[in-house]
Amino acid sequence: MNTYQTLLYYCYSPIANADQFATDHLAFCKSLNLVGRIIVAEEGLNGTVSGTKDACTAYMLAIKADERFAKTDFKIDNVAEPSFIKMHCRYKSEIVHSGLRDPNIIDPNKQTGKHLEPADFQKMIDQEDVIILDVRSNYEHNLGRFKNAITLDIENFREFPEKINELAKYKDKKVLTYCTGGIKCEKASALLLHHGFNDVYQLHGGIIKYGKEAGGEDFEGKCYVFDNRIAVDVNSVNPKLVSTCYNCGKITPKMINCANPECNEHVTQCDDCGRELEGCCSVSCTTHPRKRPYDGTGYYVKVPQPIMVKEK
Repeated sequence: MNTYQTLLYYCYSPIANADQFATDHLAFCKSLNLVGRIIVAEEGLNGTVSGTKDACTAYMLAIKADERFAKTDFKIDNVAEPSFIKMHCRYKSEIVHSGLRDPNIIDPNKQTGKHLEPADFQKMIDQEDVIILDVRSNYEHNLGRFKNAITLDIENFREFPEKINELAKYKDKKVLTYCTGGIKCEKASALLLHHGFNDVYQLHGGIIKYGKEAGGEDFEGKCYVFDNRIAVDVNSVNPKLVSTCYNCGKITPKMINCANPECNEHVTQCDDCGRELEGCCSVSCTTHPRKRPYDGTGYYVKVPQPIMVKEK
């Protein structure tokens, strides 16, 4: 029985004294016994939190009661257990790291691609003058992606601006961007518009909302999520596995973090290779002295790195 919920959300809205807000908000979340990860910046909030249904309801009501965040769209999953172990709420310079901090160029509150609800996105994806653009990182789209989507060879979102020239040949197309929950598309679509793309759209609520409202049709594989579930099912209409084991090439829906904490690489890995390599991405990682015990999940709580003291 699912007695807990996991909430995925973001909101671009200016926050004064964001560092103090992060401290106060952490205390509030802990008072509700929530666990999760929230990023706070002057530009807004980005979070995934998990807890009892009552606690999650109280949290959503509190967020929406603040006029700065009244427009927040929560994606709600019912889960058997909390999706995190601890509660973190941290101040950072951006709520999604892009390096695009000049409000004269990128400001999601002023200009972004046209928001498409899942049903409208579903209607457009097969049109001839449309391209579907995945703005996520390699490890995310390797696990799952929309049929015929264009994917980018990027290790993290801050590399997206470097790919604009590669996408220039699509300026005369309708560009439909998508990501996990919608947050990256706010900046990606704005940057495309800034560089002369005229017909840019974004999937409102991302893959997660599309799965809930459109059955996930034509999303192939699983969706990577940033909590201890690692991957979630999306497509209940025409599911298809597309991810292959990083080590042997066999089709597998499973993703792990390498058991070597200094590597921590995100890779898709079948159970057979997981057992053989003890949750590591390579043979060399199996000999690391700080290798974490593999329990079959491939998810690990972050281990603090040792502090190196220089000899005088």
